[in-house]
Amino acid sequence: MCGIVGYLGKKEALPLVIDGLKYLEYRGYDSAGVAVHSGKKIEIVKAVGKINDLEQKLEQASGKGTCAIGHTRWATHGKPCLKNSHPHQNTDGNIVLVHNGIIENYGGLKIKLEEEGVVFKSETDTEVLVQLIGRYYDGDLAKAVIAALREVTGTYAIAVLAKDRPNEIVIAKKSAPLCIGIGKGENFFGSDAIAFIKHTNKVVYLKDGEVAVLTPKTVLIKNLQGKKVSYKVNNLSLDPSSIEKGEYPHFMLKEIYEQPRAIQDTLDGRISPQNDEVILTELDKYQEYLLGINKILIVACGTSWHAGLVAEYILEKHARIPVEVDYAAEFRYRFPVLDEKTLVLTISQSGETADTIAAIGEAQALGAKVLSIVNVPASTIARDSDMVIYTYAGREIGVASTKAFTTQLIVLSLFAVYLGRLHHSLDDAAASAILQNLKRVPNEIAKVFNEAKNIKKIAKAFHKHSNALYLGRGVGFPIALEGALKLKEISYIHAEGYPAAEMKHGPIALIDENMPTVVLAFKGRRYEKILGNIMEVKARKGKLIVIASESNDGIKRIADWVIHIPDASESISAILAVVPLQLLAYYIAVEKGCSVDQPRNLAKSVTVE
Repeated sequence: MCGIVGYLGKKEALPLVIDGLKYLEYRGYDSAGVAVHSGKKIEIVKAVGKINDLEQKLEQASGKGTCAIGHTRWATHGKPCLKNSHPHQNTDGNIVLVHNGIIENYGGLKIKLEEEGVVFKSETDTEVLVQLIGRYYDGDLAKAVIAALREVTGTYAIAVLAKDRPNEIVIAKKSAPLCIGIGKGENFFGSDAIAFIKHTNKVVYLKDGEVAVLTPKTVLIKNLQGKKVSYKVNNLSLDPSSIEKGEYPHFMLKEIYEQPRAIQDTLDGRISPQNDEVILTELDKYQEYLLGINKILIVACGTSWHAGLVAEYILEKHARIPVEVDYAAEFRYRFPVLDEKTLVLTISQSGETADTIAAIGEAQALGAKVLSIVNVPASTIARDSDMVIYTYAGREIGVASTKAFTTQLIVLSLFAVYLGRLHHSLDDAAASAILQNLKRVPNEIAKVFNEAKNIKKIAKAFHKHSNALYLGRGVGFPIALEGALKLKEISYIHAEGYPAAEMKHGPIALIDENMPTVVLAFKGRRYEKILGNIMEVKARKGKLIVIASESNDGIKRIADWVIHIPDASESISAILAVVPLQLLAYYIAVEKGCSVDQPRNLAKSVTVE
């Protein structure tokens, strides 16, 4: 949520900052702005809407310089409008700041500053911080920033300019991502290294409570006590082509079609040649601990929470260990029962989800160890966890998660087999069968793409509806939830995911000829029961879209539309069924003319609570 970019060096700064902001569009935003230091003054240009709107305004601006900061805002305090957009400046106009996060005690600080005569121009919490820095500023910008940050509570990633320091930017972070890109005679920074990876792969990840003083040639990092701290320069390997759409009209479609490769990359090296052992070297030194656990608590948000629900099913089945699944934001504010024998398993695509980060700290304070499944190395969650298993989905730009979700399901399946073997609850033959099936998933997903034309036709009929119901049983239920979420996220059609068995406890009242119902009906021990649910929908004139195994050919006589997936076990079918649900949501959104990659009000990485 929100994106921050900055540059200082020898080149014209604004084109680099604007380019960086475009690479951060996936984070979600409702307005954008930049500040450029010309050497004598700081010029601020802001726009509500997209970066294209900002670029149009910049055509009329006069400011040029080799030092600039930029920001995309996702509103938290104050509506999306010009006065609330970043950058903000203090009353005197000599301090300019951009901010990602929430200043929780801004109310009290604002009253105090108003009593001192400060007049606020915006409704934001951010303006409190820039006014506070201005109050402390005496020519030493880092000192003023540190003094102000010691007064605030909450989360932040900030970048600060001073009018009388044209070759210096001060940045700082707490519980919001911020990294530095080190170049030759120039330095960059951003909420994500993707913002500057085309220019340098030398990256420093700021830690919480660190303040960095940047000049074109130097990087100095201090803590909030003002003491200098050392830092590590990482050589990041990120292919710039991975952040381009290539031949695809949208990142989401590209990422859907990248799933066979992403899953193969996630599987590579993790299954023994004999197909009866899972190789997770990341967990080797924790085997004794994992052998002693008696409970697993899964904590996640959004799509990752749906992956957790799938994990509950397969972990209890294969490892025979009790599993609970909790929303990260809810976990923090109840009184969970856990101890050193509880494994807390967190799942996050970005590794920067604020509620999940906070939940990790809560769990560790109660004595539990934390295993995290993340897609981004060196992310906050990866650093804070005791154990990490990476998905190798590659960079995911589209806000609606696709390949990150399916690779999470693959890693969770591998972990279920690993734990089942460790606890002797899964024999050689059963483990081998599961692993053989997992190895076939990339090819089986590629076959699902043959249904794309059929799904496009369904989307043309579906897109005019305002509501939809998604039904599944067993492991199919969380997949139904995920399908409904995808539709909501990118097409703005209201959709509910429900256990099919619960349909008669309420949702059946909604079913008529205007309510499309998507049913997951792949082969398994619940197939006859789900068939009964399909007949109940049909009896009420509901429009039926059924995702069925290939051999369930008879379903065509009942359903209005059928999307086939290859025959597979129940757990593997659940993974395969994800893909047509993604494509269905995508093509419906395209039919409606929605912004597929950047849906309204959503952010790729939710870095505030």
